[in-house]
Amino acid sequence: MTKVADIKQTILIEAPIEKVWDLVSTGEAIESWFMPSNLVAVEGHEFHIQSPFGPSPCKVLKAEAPHLLTFSWDTDGWIVEFHLKEVNGNTEFTLIHGGWKDSEEIIGKAGRTAAEVRETMNGGWVGIVQKLRQVATN
Repeated sequence: MTKVADIKQTILIEAPIEKVWDLVSTGEAIESWFMPSNLVAVEGHEFHIQSPFGPSPCKVLKAEAPHLLTFSWDTDGWIVEFHLKEVNGNTEFTLIHGGWKDSEEIIGKAGRTAAEVRETMNGGWVGIVQKLRQVATN
């Protein structure tokens, strides 16, 4: 049994940390670079992300403006973290998507193994994080 490794991506965004925080901490703003949701960055807030597989139930686990937002995503134990760090007036943004199961375990909604879903989602996150950078610098 092999647990699937976390997805981790870090980019530098040429925008102030407050602007990037505003883009990752509300449902309206997240829709511009990720997926529609009714996120409010308040610990304990329950919300939904409208994924291609339908609405995914989520819950804010930690919200420490403007540095950290952590939420549970869907029903498979996933945890998504957005880490923001100010670097010379810009923002270092790190996404971590963890909570993966055994690589051969089937993920219900997708009907594929955790390893396959992780591979697909890792590629998806690359584009999503780049879109965040694009939205933040326009």
